[in-house]
Amino acid sequence: MASVILEENVDVVVVGAGHAGCEAALACARLGLETVLFTMSVESIAMMPCNPHIGGSSKGHLVREIDALGGEMASCIDHTFLQSRMLNRSKGPAVHSLRAQADKAAYSARMRRTLETQEHLQIRMQEVTEIVTDSAGALAGVRTISGSIWRCKAAILCTGTYLNARCIYGEVSVPTGPNAMQAAGHLTDSLLKHGIEMYRFKTGTPARIDGKTIDYSKMTRQDGDVPVVPFSFETDPATVQIDQVPVYLTHTNEETHAILRDNLDRSPLYSGKITGTGPRYCPSIEDKVVRFSEKTSHQVFVEPQGRDTDEMYIDGMSSSMPEDVQVRMYRTVPGLEHARIVRMAYAIEYDCINALQLTDTFEFKKIPGLYSAGQFNGSSGYEEAAAQGLYAGINAAMKILGRESLRIDRSEGYIGVLIDDLITKENHEPYRMMTSRAEYRLLLRQDNADLRLLEKGYRVGLVSEERYRRFQKKKSRIEAEIKRVRELNIGASRQVNQALEQAGSTPLSTSVTLAELIRRPELDYKKTQLFDKERPELPEDVQEEVNIEIKYEGYIQRQTKQVQQFRKTEHMRIPADIDYDLVPSLRNEARQKLKEIRPSSIGQASRIMGVNPADLSVLLIYLKR
Repeated sequence: MASVILEENVDVVVVGAGHAGCEAALACARLGLETVLFTMSVESIAMMPCNPHIGGSSKGHLVREIDALGGEMASCIDHTFLQSRMLNRSKGPAVHSLRAQADKAAYSARMRRTLETQEHLQIRMQEVTEIVTDSAGALAGVRTISGSIWRCKAAILCTGTYLNARCIYGEVSVPTGPNAMQAAGHLTDSLLKHGIEMYRFKTGTPARIDGKTIDYSKMTRQDGDVPVVPFSFETDPATVQIDQVPVYLTHTNEETHAILRDNLDRSPLYSGKITGTGPRYCPSIEDKVVRFSEKTSHQVFVEPQGRDTDEMYIDGMSSSMPEDVQVRMYRTVPGLEHARIVRMAYAIEYDCINALQLTDTFEFKKIPGLYSAGQFNGSSGYEEAAAQGLYAGINAAMKILGRESLRIDRSEGYIGVLIDDLITKENHEPYRMMTSRAEYRLLLRQDNADLRLLEKGYRVGLVSEERYRRFQKKKSRIEAEIKRVRELNIGASRQVNQALEQAGSTPLSTSVTLAELIRRPELDYKKTQLFDKERPELPEDVQEEVNIEIKYEGYIQRQTKQVQQFRKTEHMRIPADIDYDLVPSLRNEARQKLKEIRPSSIGQASRIMGVNPADLSVLLIYLKR
């Protein structure tokens, strides 16, 4: 009897249910498209296989931008965190970043429930093995391991670290995905047949230790902030003031390093057993000892994995060393002398793509209708993945709905920096977001993510009318208060000067505006309330924006002018069908790079390695003609 192949028709297929896949699937379904989310295991939905936290330096910015666009990550962590801190408070507001310790199981469970209750979205536990195209080479659907075909108008690949995955420590090499989940062993071959260029990357994770065997008295306790600042602009701050769980700080020492140095020949990282390229900015402990040989110790954070488990995550000591070496090295760390390992540290190798093959909407240039997001794009991190998933999901939906694509440039958000770096620059290692990558970071602060991007989220349809009205009210309050503060004159009265002297500030000899007082280093918006008897009652977030906009006004104006110059070249569009072979006087290297990446604007072309100012001048002359 001939076998019958199941055929289904949907609008969107999302492959992979990690942080990228969850955001992509939710975005498409919330925009009314019939969406199916494929996963190797429903137990791995929104799983956090590595570190147990969301946010951190620059990553916190991404989470708030995801929220402003209508994504889910911020809300999910606000309801499942164990501890929250605002990092870099001693520095300027451009680098303030929220970071929350997550209850891993609770985070995954909440995100799964959000997916399960979302209209137009179904979850399917099955491996996708093949990309199906039509006679013109455009996407027609996907095939699963059972042979079933799911015809669709768009598909988004969010395969994370599962493609041909291999977990390694010492001599142990197991063909599994993270946390011993089943690897996906077929899709790479299909992509290669379609001419997609693949990379082999690797990442790593530290051991998990039984908390009952840790001596916390030998470590430095770190508590969360009070009050807690939520990630989502929609979360009521009163609902997140919970009993927080502490994190502990300890350090490696010379004994730890000696064990590692003596066993480097047994490390798969140095013996050649690992061939994938790892993240430069998140090295293993053995890599740290080699690369920073002058250091006698490295920080180690002992972090909880959840309220209902004793497992502790040993942040800062990822490794692929053999089991006996791991046991010995962890036990040299103060507080871990009697530590029992629950899960071994391991490295994981996986297949991903060269993201230069994507357009600025994350659509494959070679396969129209096929999109890509997350670690499959050669990035690292939960937050980077979620941001890409949301962006790819929105753009896939916009194409199906016949609407204008969502675009976010480098001056509008960290998401814009992330996208542009991935599709423009050659990344031969897992890409990680950092504040230093953002040229306009004083404008791209975590506190004003809604002011920058919520309008875009509303236009695409992921921000509700009610939320948008609340946002407009907040925006008008900020603008009105800034105007009032700039116009309010403070006289040089005896009472004012006494108050200034008490605050350690120079007395006035003539009247000044309240804005001028706020700009003094020792003062701010809140401290000047004494001189401002008619100040209106304003929410905390409005006061924060007023303070920053006034206090850093000169720097903000300077960066705004830089953005205006930047946008001139960004708005100089390059036709998609331009034939670079017809552009005279282009150097061969520039011609090759432009043909490979096919930038959408002169601004993007200027950031391509191998394209110099002379090449841009030649290109501009050609376009004008």
